[in-house]
Amino acid sequence: MKRVFRLLAAVIVASGVTGCTSVSYYAQSLEGHVQIMAARKDVGKLVHDPSTPKALRAKLTSASAIRRFATDELALPDNNSYRSYVDVGRDAVTFAVFAAPQFSLTPRTWCFPVFGCVPYRGYFSRKSATESAVELHRQGLDVYVTGITAYSTLGWSSDPLLSTMLRQDDTYLASLIFHELAHQKIYVSDDSAFNEAFAVAVETTGVRKWLRATGNRAGLRSYEIDRKRKADFLGLISKTRDELRQVYGSPRAAEQMAAAKAATIDRLRTRYRQMRDKRWAGYRGYDAWFDAPINNAKLAATAVYGEQVPAFLRLFDLCSGDYPRFYASVRRIANLPEPSRAQALKTAATCH
Repeated sequence: MKRVFRLLAAVIVASGVTGCTSVSYYAQSLEGHVQIMAARKDVGKLVHDPSTPKALRAKLTSASAIRRFATDELALPDNNSYRSYVDVGRDAVTFAVFAAPQFSLTPRTWCFPVFGCVPYRGYFSRKSATESAVELHRQGLDVYVTGITAYSTLGWSSDPLLSTMLRQDDTYLASLIFHELAHQKIYVSDDSAFNEAFAVAVETTGVRKWLRATGNRAGLRSYEIDRKRKADFLGLISKTRDELRQVYGSPRAAEQMAAAKAATIDRLRTRYRQMRDKRWAGYRGYDAWFDAPINNAKLAATAVYGEQVPAFLRLFDLCSGDYPRFYASVRRIANLPEPSRAQALKTAATCH
C-alpha cells in the first residue's frame, strides 16, 4: 500500500495547483480507486472457498493460469497484479470521455501526475462522465463516451482482476491481462498512441502463443478471424480519417465543411455495411459501433489503439518472437525524442 499512498500524494499535490475543478476530478478518481483496492479478495482463497460460485471459481482458475503464463512465457511483470479479485457491480469499471474539435481529428488531451498527458478523462461514475461530456459539447467539441473493462496503475498498486474482465471467454480475459501488464512493462509519458499500440502488440502475440500452448486450435482460428475483422475495421477508419483531413484542410465555409463531414461519415457507414454483408458474410459484431453516433472524438479514440500496431508486430517478428529482446528494442525506441519515435518504429530494419 505504500506505493498507492505515494501515488495518491502525487495526485493530491497536483490537484492543489490546478484549480477546483481538478480537485473534484481527482477526488472522484481517488475515491473510486481506493474503493476497488479495499474490496480485493485473494484469488487463491476464492478458488478454494467452497462458497465461491462454480462459474466464478472456473474463471478465476483460468485467470491464475493465464497470469502465470504472462510471467513465464511473455516475460511480463511478476508481481501481485491480477492475483486478487473485485466484483465492481456494474458493466464497466470506468468511463472514458474523449473530445476533439468539430473540424479536427486531433483529440483534446488532459495531463496527470505519473501518467502524463492522455487523450481522455476517466470517471468511475457514468453520471460524472456524462456531465463532463455535456460540458465539453457546450464548448463546441465533438464528444465520445465509452465504458472501460480494465485499467492499469502502471504497477503503482497491485491491480486486481475485475468482474468486468470476466464477462466473456478466456481468450478475452487473456487479452486484457496481457494488455494491462504490458503497460506495466513499458510506458512512455505523453504518448498514448505508442503505449496502446505496444500493449495491443503484446496482447495479440501473447494470446496467439497462449492458445497454441493450450492446444486450443479452434480458439486460435476464431481469434485470427477476429483479428482480420479488426484490421478491416481499422482500415475503414483510416480511410475515413484521411478523407476528413482533406475536408478539414480545405478552404470551405463552416456550413459546407459540416456537410462534407456528414457525407464522409455516411460513406463510412455504407462501406461498413458492404464489407459486413460480403467480406464478413453477415457478421454483425461491429453494428453497435456504427449504429451509434460517429464523430471526430470517436474516430480519434479508435486510432489511438490501432494505427501503430502493425509496426510493433513487425518489430516483434524482427526480434524472432523473443519477448526480452523485443522489450529491449521497444525501450530503445521509447527513449528517442517524441518526433523521432514513430518514424524509428516504422522504419526499424532489425531488432537492434
